[in-house]
Amino acid sequence: MAGAASLWRIAPSVYLPALLYGIGQGAIAPVVALSATHLGASVAGAGLVVASAGLGQVIGDIPAGALTNKIGERRAMLLATVLVTLALVACLAVPTVWGLAIAIGATGLAGAVWGLARQAYLSEAVPLELRARALSTLGGVQRIGSFIGPFLGAFAMKFLGTDGAYWVHLVAAVLACAVLLSLPDIESVRRTRGSRPVAAQSTWGVIRDHLPVLRTLGVGALLVGAVRASRQVVIPLWAQHIGLDPLTTSIIFGLSGAVDMLLFYPAGSVMDRLGRKWVAVPSMFVLGLAHLLLPLTHTTATLTAVALLMGVGNGLGAGVIMTLGADASPPIGRAQFLGAFRLFADTGNGAGPLLLAGATAVLGLAPAIVIMAGTGWAAATAMQRWIPPHPVRDQTA
Repeated sequence: MAGAASLWRIAPSVYLPALLYGIGQGAIAPVVALSATHLGASVAGAGLVVASAGLGQVIGDIPAGALTNKIGERRAMLLATVLVTLALVACLAVPTVWGLAIAIGATGLAGAVWGLARQAYLSEAVPLELRARALSTLGGVQRIGSFIGPFLGAFAMKFLGTDGAYWVHLVAAVLACAVLLSLPDIESVRRTRGSRPVAAQSTWGVIRDHLPVLRTLGVGALLVGAVRASRQVVIPLWAQHIGLDPLTTSIIFGLSGAVDMLLFYPAGSVMDRLGRKWVAVPSMFVLGLAHLLLPLTHTTATLTAVALLMGVGNGLGAGVIMTLGADASPPIGRAQFLGAFRLFADTGNGAGPLLLAGATAVLGLAPAIVIMAGTGWAAATAMQRWIPPHPVRDQTA
């Protein structure tokens, strides 16, 4: 019960900022490409502007670990919130496509720092027996925010045009920063738990020392990221392929996301009680199966059923990559290790749609989706092979 009490003590100051940040990200997600076209970008150029957020996140993962190690988790989150605020102001003000791309890339860079610092904070602050629930709840709160954000953005755009979505993110970021100021510093959490501070180590030294984990479990995380990112693309593409209108497609996608949101806490509870494999492997197996079934759908009902199955598979894996990274991270150089580990997952997030696009160009959409099904099952195999039976308690600070 003492562990649960420690989780509830920090929950409002951890999860409320995460919800606000997720709302902001969700608010601007549908309008970035539209903003780029308003500035004169082609369809391909608008796609590059959207992709700049993911590029910024990948570029920022390793520096985010070094920064968090140097200034601490709470200060890193505050700095990231300030950075995303400045980037959003730039999104509202820049007159060129390239300026918008740089600003959106900066939001991705801020997201890398923010995400890593949150993960490192909970890895330190929460007892091992609650770690999966804490991190899966973090992932679930982010999903809830991303689900709510587009609706708030749409409401704001009724009055402010496309700028309204950026204003929603801007206000949410400022509110998140205010809440973060109430977050206990990790050093005070360590003192409460009786843990001692640990010595610093260079980022590349940490990566070198833990390369065996990164080239095995990290590759598994990359595969997980690829098939998860593919899910967000294949549903609308296949819906268009079978002739569904955009409104129906949006409803199907929203229903899939709603199922996804419902499973984060049960997934964390199973991971804490039975082990990480009991969630990671079924999650990837179900996502692979759903991809395999998708080309067999030809009606709204069957596509909806498969989209719901994808939501189940993705929801089962809420927080699993963050939990695995936290389990594998050492007390000395934790943030630097997490930066390297997140680099694999974020690279997968970017590579998944690219792999799908390349396979579609060569083979067609249906075979490309089947290839992503195989990627999901490869991820399940990697998780089965490389996840340790039980997390090591000594690796907590």
